[in-house]
Amino acid sequence: MNLKIRISNFKSLAAAALLPFLATAAFGGAPGEDLFSAGVQAYRDGEFGEAARAFRQDAERQPSAGAFQNLGNAEWQRGRTGPAVLAWEQALWLQPAATAARNNLRYARSSAQLEAPALAWHEIASTWLPAWAWAWLSAVSLWLVAAMLLLPGILRRRRADWHQAVAVTGLTVFLLTLPAQFGLFTRSRIGFVLLPGVALRLTPTQEAQEITRLGAGEPARCERVRGNYFYIRLNQAAGWVERTEFGLICPR
Repeated sequence: MNLKIRISNFKSLAAAALLPFLATAAFGGAPGEDLFSAGVQAYRDGEFGEAARAFRQDAERQPSAGAFQNLGNAEWQRGRTGPAVLAWEQALWLQPAATAARNNLRYARSSAQLEAPALAWHEIASTWLPAWAWAWLSAVSLWLVAAMLLLPGILRRRRADWHQAVAVTGLTVFLLTLPAQFGLFTRSRIGFVLLPGVALRLTPTQEAQEITRLGAGEPARCERVRGNYFYIRLNQAAGWVERTEFGLICPR
């Protein structure tokens, strides 16, 4: 595990779109900045377990690309490939321009012989901007169309050609954001196997027949949930895994 990574000392401003995360950790009463600083210091001291707990709780408190990038670094140093891959993917979900997370994923997948998730064209489009930016573009463009169509009448003014031009532009932008919005929805169902040797089962029970064993960091799509199990689909197989064995990019 000789991945050359640098600890990130910044917290991303684009931290709006990820839902609250599931893990709890120590450092329970510390403010967010103290958690992040504690994680950085623990990482520098070689206490990667403590660093991972600090960064995980910091990301739970206020999701940010910086926290997830550093969480991935700490998990990788602990030899936990699955959680590291998931954390770096979550960093890219929040900030597609996070070059360090992208480079770390490329290295980790090359060294562990893992595939990247296969994305449809609309999912690829959704990676061009952070999730919050697509929502902002959709809302602003739609309000712009409404304003150009309604305000002239409300203000008792004649509708000019430029009103119509702006409305058409706003509608065009809104329509162009729809594939990316759909891509965000479908991409949110992508997740990663967290542990090595996870059993993919035929039914959602401990006694079910095993279809195959999965490696840590393998990508899959969650198609449905039943109790404590996810039904996931990989390239060559589909079946049930326990919730604790599989992490979604955007947890439900």
